[in-house]
Amino acid sequence: MTGTLTGKTAVVTGGSRGIGRAIVERLASDGARVIFGYLSRGDEARAVEAAVPGARGVRADLAEPAAVEALLGHAGDELDILVANAAASFRATPIAEITEADYERIFAVNARATFLAIRYAARHMRDNGRIITVSTLNTARQPPGGSLYVGSKGAVEQFTAVAARELGARGITANVVSPGATDTELLRSTNPPEALEAAANRTPLGRLGQPADIAAVVAFLAGPDGGWVTGQNLHADGGIT
Repeated sequence: MTGTLTGKTAVVTGGSRGIGRAIVERLASDGARVIFGYLSRGDEARAVEAAVPGARGVRADLAEPAAVEALLGHAGDELDILVANAAASFRATPIAEITEADYERIFAVNARATFLAIRYAARHMRDNGRIITVSTLNTARQPPGGSLYVGSKGAVEQFTAVAARELGARGITANVVSPGATDTELLRSTNPPEALEAAANRTPLGRLGQPADIAAVVAFLAGPDGGWVTGQNLHADGGIT
């Protein structure tokens, strides 16, 4: 524990597994009180609470607009750090085959919920706070079949850039972290082994990212050393972009 975030309260969306769990663990290790959202993995959320002192899970279906404000409201008047990490995943699908229901589901969670979280922070975050959103390296690569996911994350990047300009006078920073291929349950469940090997081989550092790698970048932006960084999109991808 570094203690750099002692006295701070963080809210992390999508914090029960993968990158989100690593972020919860790291912020708590640095001294923050962490409230994290989860949707359906209650057992995993309880495991995080048991393993991470100072972390508390709150079930929140971010496809419902009211759930976003309810989740962040658990910070009371002490919101210092927002990490908008939750996202709805979507298998690669050509534009011609995407339905309106697909669009509504992905944008509801990835774009609208993140916007509402940023709006809540703009209204309620304490001065000198930190807004950190999680995007993807694919907004710089635009893979075929990725229109909905990439489009929704592109919106997140622009929301964050505007927040940096609007909230800077209060000392609030707003930045994006864009992970590369990161070794999570989700990545392994949606990609064959040969695709993971190829991703590692394309990465100059020669491996897949680990959730802790992404959490370290988030912790930097959340802490005092990140105070002069705002409006940036940090590609935490081992150099692949």
